[in-house]
Amino acid sequence: MVGLLTVIVLLLVGVIFGGMNERNHFARIEKAEEEFSDIKIFNIKTLPENIEKGGVMVSGNVVIAVDYFKVFIAGFIMFFGGRLSGYERMMERARREALIRMQRKARELGADAIYNTRIEFSAVGQRPNKIGGAELLAYGTAVRYKS
Repeated sequence: MVGLLTVIVLLLVGVIFGGMNERNHFARIEKAEEEFSDIKIFNIKTLPENIEKGGVMVSGNVVIAVDYFKVFIAGFIMFFGGRLSGYERMMERARREALIRMQRKARELGADAIYNTRIEFSAVGQRPNKIGGAELLAYGTAVRYKS
């Protein structure tokens, strides 16, 4: 009985503090997205004609870990079927963070925009019966428009 109570308390603590942490992270992401909103991101391959010289490749990557709480909930949901919204939010945070990091590097180069933007995903640390994580890499060509 004490063991079950301990598990329930730990799950509640995980829900409360994990939710607070996730909301804080999304707030920081939104603030950073506003800060870098002047650096536009495009996925088209062709660079515009009004740029100075060629472009420079910029990238931003994020490695995220899957926590035990998300694995526990995901296992329960997978048993009955349904959306893994916890994983969806985690991947959204990682994608947005990778784009921000790419924009930050473009800003350091004095770029106005990033073209041919791509996002790559790879699983990291995956082993049987072990929780792994994911890496998201955003990359593209940073350009500066002619004055």
